[in-house]
Amino acid sequence: MKREQISVFDIFKIGIGPSSSHTLGPWRAAQQFVQLLDQQQVLSIVTGIKILLYGSLAKTGKGHGTDIAILLGLSGDDPVTFDVNAIDGKINDIKTANKLLLGGNQQIDFYVEDDLLFLFTESLPYHPNAVTFQAFLSNGKAVSATFYSIGGGFVVKEGVQTQIKNEVDLPFPIETAGDLLHWCIKTGLKISEVVMENELAWRGEQETRSEVLNIFRVMRECMYRGCHTKGHLPGGLNVARRAANLNRRLIGNFQYQNYEEWVAAIRATGNSFQNTLDWVSCFALAVNEENASFGRVVTAPTNGAAGVVPAVLHYFIVFCDGFSDEKIMKFMLTASEIGSIFKKGATLSAAMGGCQAEIGVSSAMAAAALTECLGGSQRQVLMAAEIAMEHHLGMTCDPIGGLVQIPCIERNTMGAIKAITASQLALQTNPDNAKVSLDAVVRTMWQTALDMNSKYKETSDGGLAINIPISLPEC
Repeated sequence: MKREQISVFDIFKIGIGPSSSHTLGPWRAAQQFVQLLDQQQVLSIVTGIKILLYGSLAKTGKGHGTDIAILLGLSGDDPVTFDVNAIDGKINDIKTANKLLLGGNQQIDFYVEDDLLFLFTESLPYHPNAVTFQAFLSNGKAVSATFYSIGGGFVVKEGVQTQIKNEVDLPFPIETAGDLLHWCIKTGLKISEVVMENELAWRGEQETRSEVLNIFRVMRECMYRGCHTKGHLPGGLNVARRAANLNRRLIGNFQYQNYEEWVAAIRATGNSFQNTLDWVSCFALAVNEENASFGRVVTAPTNGAAGVVPAVLHYFIVFCDGFSDEKIMKFMLTASEIGSIFKKGATLSAAMGGCQAEIGVSSAMAAAALTECLGGSQRQVLMAAEIAMEHHLGMTCDPIGGLVQIPCIERNTMGAIKAITASQLALQTNPDNAKVSLDAVVRTMWQTALDMNSKYKETSDGGLAINIPISLPEC
């Protein structure tokens, strides 16, 4: 059986909110379709494009910005570098002119209402998040391709089995938590050290360190921005942003001019339980309010759950003296490996597994990483991940209005707090006495996902989504 090789940079991806599966994934699919047209040397003779959205991409695509992401991807823009402040202007230009500059070069007529279709009652069998692109050529022929956004920004093209990333000979191949523990016991390495050795099979140590720390930079900039931006979230629910006001109340009279001074100011507010709890919630709220506002975020492992890992990492930095490159590296590497184990053994897609696949996985990632950084043994690290996920099993995905706002943003605060609690429990427990393994929880999560009714899988057809009276102009 072919094994999937997942790097830290597959789990942590820089992109734009509000959803990794409904925004980042479709964006990447659109880019890949343009690349396909270019490879077939037909890009210059494309006269028209149609996009068909199926399943969850259709049902919650408007609220998740799927249409926006696809238009930007077809235009040749990249989610890592595209100016988030230019999104509205570019989309308005396309809609007003009824023109699309395909790949940034080939101008075609494009009518959003006619050429980008939400097929609310249709699904494709492989995955609920499906999009088909059809390009019509001046020679009378057409090119068609279907892509599946399978969670966390991962994209699979129908009929393609090979991975885009080059396969390498990993020194420590890992499919399960049992595999990871085996290599730790055999080598005596910590989990983060095993992960780093695998990463070095793809690239040099300096490049790996630089890129991981760049991921952290984007995370902290997102959090800092979210803690200093007031107003309401877009989409029609009129949800007020809370992180900035909470930050202001908690910081009191302490003054600061930049991120480093902000960290010092937060430390100066004290480390009482209530204060710490409030700050962790503030960190998580800030990230996901940015995500809901089409801000630049990092999948961790998804956009909808992007606040948990940064919030717990920032808790470690501020309240556990974790502000060093080495400690941040250890945290990020450990978190990524736990995410990859869930990706291989279950899913990172709420459209497949409900919110347990997003907040649950992110909480497990953060719990494991915190435990590693606080000196826990390899077994305690895996135990922390197990505890965190065990208490997210069965969590449904029922976004009100198809927006990644309610209950998604607050769920990140809950996931972060559960992660810290899970870490503390693991650190105070002899893992030899544990009755439940991480692999057992991964299997249980996947079985639960398969049993879960589709209306609780990011369709907005059940749960809170149908019990809260709302009136949205665009959803």
